[in-house]
Amino acid sequence: MQDLSAQAKLVKPQPKLNTGRCILRLPEPAEAKAVVEYYSRNRDHLSGSGPAWPDDFLTESYWVRRLSENLEEFEHDQSVHFFIYERNSDSGTVIGSASLTNIIKGAFHAGILGYGIDKEREGRSMMKEALQSVITYGFSALNLHRIMANYQPSNERSGWLLRSLGFTVEGYARDYLLINGKFKDHVLTSIVNPNWTAR
Repeated sequence: MQDLSAQAKLVKPQPKLNTGRCILRLPEPAEAKAVVEYYSRNRDHLSGSGPAWPDDFLTESYWVRRLSENLEEFEHDQSVHFFIYERNSDSGTVIGSASLTNIIKGAFHAGILGYGIDKEREGRSMMKEALQSVITYGFSALNLHRIMANYQPSNERSGWLLRSLGFTVEGYARDYLLINGKFKDHVLTSIVNPNWTAR
């Protein structure tokens, strides 16, 4: 008799983080429309803060593919791409994103934090609330020792946010990341897990 359980694909349980006002989770490809709506609403607000968006970035086909890749990367311990939803809303409207990417274990045990919030939700401390939960998840569930986050010097709001979360400035990198076709300087920061132990 065949062992069907051995043939079944192992799928890790997906995290769902609940904060006071937010829910953070990994959306399924079928939810691509809500992600497109989030980025479309915030095109001017978000498009200049990271790498240039591909031509098809604001299409459902792009995000069906991208969300599938996000789930695969999570399955292989490479990244966790959370999207943020308001906890008391049943609309399924995306209001932000928070990710841990380029996760490396071995002698490093580190990942890079990325984030963005809906323009209409800025100034309400919702991003801080969400990131506190992501940092806790990274340190506990992923057993990361170091989480790094980098921001452009002109982005004072992001610098304040990271300092308020306990990130420490570690350096200044010239021409660090290609942002919309031009390399930009970045301030390098990190936070270290004080309770890290080898597993």
